[in-house]
Amino acid sequence: MFIVFLRFTDRKSQAGQCMDGHKAWIKRGFAEGVFLLAGSLEPGLGGGILAHQTTHAALQQRVSEDPFVAEGIVTAEIHELDPGMADERLQFLVS
Repeated sequence: MFIVFLRFTDRKSQAGQCMDGHKAWIKRGFAEGVFLLAGSLEPGLGGGILAHQTTHAALQQRVSEDPFVAEGIVTAEIHELDPGMADERLQFLVS
């Protein structure tokens, strides 16, 4: 499983120009079963995504296709998490 942090750069003011493409990219991640959760980093710092059923290399490629990343509006950090314990509702995430 992976946690992706998308942190705004000094180009944050240009986010509106790429928002439709960014939202479409997120929807595609959910439709393809890779994204489990997406939301904002508060207060207005960027966004975060919980991803699974992918490899680090494949996720890096996917993240590079985000218009926000491609246009330098955000920087991306990908962190791998190997869950060892989970609430029973999330047990499917434990390997």
